[in-house]
Amino acid sequence: MTEAKNIGGARELKAGAVLNYAVILLNNLLGLLYMPYMLRMLGQSEYGLYSLVASVIAYLTVLDLGFTNAVIRYTARFRAEGKVREQYEMFGMFILIYSAISLVALVAGGLLYANVEQVFGAKMTAEELLKMKPMLLLLLFNLVVTFPLSVFSSIVIAYEKFIFQKLLVLGRILLSTAVMIVLLKFGYKAMALVVVQTVFNIVQLAANWAFCRRKLKIKVIFGKFRFGFFKEVALYSFWILLNTLMDRIYWSTGQFVLGAVSGTVAIAVFSVAVRLEQMYMSFSTAISSVFLPKVTSMVANGEGDRAISDLFIRTGRIQYCVLALVLTGFIVFGKQFIALWAGPGYESAYAVSLIFFVPMTVPLIQNLGITILQAKGMMRFRSLMYVGVAAFSLVLQIVLSKRYGVEGCAWAIAAGLVLGQIIIMNIYYYKVQRIDIPRFWKEILRMSLAPACLCVIACLVFKDMQLVSVWRLLAAILVYCAVYLPLFWFTAMNRYEKGLVREFFCKIFRR
Repeated sequence: MTEAKNIGGARELKAGAVLNYAVILLNNLLGLLYMPYMLRMLGQSEYGLYSLVASVIAYLTVLDLGFTNAVIRYTARFRAEGKVREQYEMFGMFILIYSAISLVALVAGGLLYANVEQVFGAKMTAEELLKMKPMLLLLLFNLVVTFPLSVFSSIVIAYEKFIFQKLLVLGRILLSTAVMIVLLKFGYKAMALVVVQTVFNIVQLAANWAFCRRKLKIKVIFGKFRFGFFKEVALYSFWILLNTLMDRIYWSTGQFVLGAVSGTVAIAVFSVAVRLEQMYMSFSTAISSVFLPKVTSMVANGEGDRAISDLFIRTGRIQYCVLALVLTGFIVFGKQFIALWAGPGYESAYAVSLIFFVPMTVPLIQNLGITILQAKGMMRFRSLMYVGVAAFSLVLQIVLSKRYGVEGCAWAIAAGLVLGQIIIMNIYYYKVQRIDIPRFWKEILRMSLAPACLCVIACLVFKDMQLVSVWRLLAAILVYCAVYLPLFWFTAMNRYEKGLVREFFCKIFRR
């Protein structure tokens, strides 16, 4: 029975990682095809407004208080310990907590709604402010509904039912994008996109609830509120909360600051760069996002630092296999790609994106470290460090945005990434968590030699070529990949990584 369970869990884990990449590829592919259409149908002002509203609401998501991760962690722990009733009581406790959080979000959002003119009136027109208010209300409703129902989404992850979860996400991506394309075709604007986003979010939440009740046979017990357990959970979640808050400062404050000092056009350019950064980031998080239950079990079972360190290095190498291709390809072709994809007015998004991409690569190939800290309940140092670095970055964003606009804002964010997530965290992983960081970097640098050389040569070769059409650009990218992939296979990948690729394609061809 236990062996069958382990085999099933391993299958879900592998399938979850593969489906995660399927979600990413589909999401990014549709984004690449759909976003240019959306940018042109909405226009810079309307898209900038839509991005601003989304970033403002993103601040309210920090009211999650880190409890989403806590549900996953403690469910995985209770399952490993065979505690069923404790799980059900915990679910009831979190639903009550999230219901209270929804009320707080409603009040905070209402205050923001009442003061929109005072906050953004200086750089936005009366028409833009008029459009912003109903969008803000609808996204606020979306958030209020999401909080209590999100418990069931976390349960699905904790039970490692990644196949169902990712298939549900795939369906949502396809259907919601199709509906939005039709609405834009008929002349609807940003408000219609917000309506579609809200409807599909509620459908996805309801599907997770139904899966938990019918398939997993989950019960929710609203019994005695266990304050001792809540204190333990709150302490764990507090450090997750600080990390979430700091992420919002890094990636959402830019739109907010630019909205106050520059206007919607600057927000639109910055938002395109952030969208590209999110695509880039997603190629890494696909792997690490399915490992929290596994790492939690490793910690609970007392596995040593060597085993966790090996997993950290192995996962980082796999992530780098993907990111190295994306990063070098964007360096070579990014400027032409943005010109064709986003259109006139977005040229500076290339420089802004590169300012993000280069320093962001390091924390992306090391993001299993966050999962390890979450599993060990040791997020305190990273969270406190992140607070200081993010505050420094925020001040720098305000100063540099006033003087240098969009690129100044990007440099301020990059400075925070280098200081906090590269320098400080690598020292911490090595000294405190006893992860073999020197070996990690030796392997990554060895893997980087061939891609770096090819990138320099490709920049020189394609520098003067006029890649002014989609087909010319695509042909150039295919030529680059035709050289890059075999070169990387023979010079950078180890036996384990080659085995994963062979296994993946063998499964496809067998079907």
